[in-house]
Amino acid sequence: MNIIKSNLSKVLTVLFICICNAGFAQQKNFEFAERSLEPGTKTEFLLPVNTNSDSTVIPVTVFHGQKEGPVLGIVAGVHGTEFVPILAAQQLAKDIDPKNLSGTIILVHIANVEGFLNRSFRVNPIDQKNLNRVFPGEQNGSMTERLAWTISNTIIPVCDFYIDVHAGDYNNDLRSYAGYYNYFDKPEISNKAKDIAVAMGFPFIVQFGNQESLKDKAIYTSREAFIQDIPAVDIECGRMGIVEEKFVQRIQEALWNVIGHLNMADVKVPENKTAVFIGQRTTINSEETGFFYSDFTSGDYVKKGMKLGYITDLFGNHLKDVHCPVDGMILYKTFNPPIKKGDGLFSIGHID
Repeated sequence: MNIIKSNLSKVLTVLFICICNAGFAQQKNFEFAERSLEPGTKTEFLLPVNTNSDSTVIPVTVFHGQKEGPVLGIVAGVHGTEFVPILAAQQLAKDIDPKNLSGTIILVHIANVEGFLNRSFRVNPIDQKNLNRVFPGEQNGSMTERLAWTISNTIIPVCDFYIDVHAGDYNNDLRSYAGYYNYFDKPEISNKAKDIAVAMGFPFIVQFGNQESLKDKAIYTSREAFIQDIPAVDIECGRMGIVEEKFVQRIQEALWNVIGHLNMADVKVPENKTAVFIGQRTTINSEETGFFYSDFTSGDYVKKGMKLGYITDLFGNHLKDVHCPVDGMILYKTFNPPIKKGDGLFSIGHID
């Protein structure tokens, strides 16, 4: 009897091992950028992007999990001087263990390396173009257009979900929020994006689009993902182009919440039942060139008709007061004095 039990125990043990191994065997190599990445691996490489006269790279880390799951794309550094998302990406890359991961994470550390290294405000110094204004890009275009084309054709198409991470730049005092693309003719994709935005845990969620359909060109990287039928979410966290550790940590927390929400790792995602949805925004642009003054800050609630600030000429003579056209909350504002005619002063989120 003991011999039978012993043999049965051995058979069950072998069967258990075979089942486990069979489960792991289901995860195939991940084919990406002419590479075949094995399950349970972390791979760092530089995607080259070249023109006839210049060259740059896109630093990418791919975490191919031990188990099957979705492909999550995370992009930081589309604007090179938005440092908080870039540093959050660096830390996230140290903390993800592909052996404990279900699915695959493609992490772009810095989409605009030249902008980052040259501390170039918003644009790529090679061609002076804003990467987040040229998607889906051009294969034979300028450097920035080729960067967008590479992201649009190499990274976005292999993703099941896509996150673009931004912050307030040098001139930008910003209230942290998540945003997602919401178009009524694509309810399934929009709702998946909404769930991700909620899972991030930010108190404010901006709905981009929020209309029947998207008919315009992508322009933005995350909108290009939506056009490719991929749920797309933005993070805006950090302010004034400075590095504050609390915002670096907040972005990491939001990304880990998404990883948990998608069941890619064992992460407990806190409920976010009190998030305020902002379905419409109003931008206030400057009508003058000179100095801009305002005592308001991001996150302040404002009322229609309220004086928000004023503009002087280059000698300091008063030119014009700036008044609020709607009720709402300041999502971001220009916080330092230089201003040109047509520049954005405020973005007001409408709150019912």
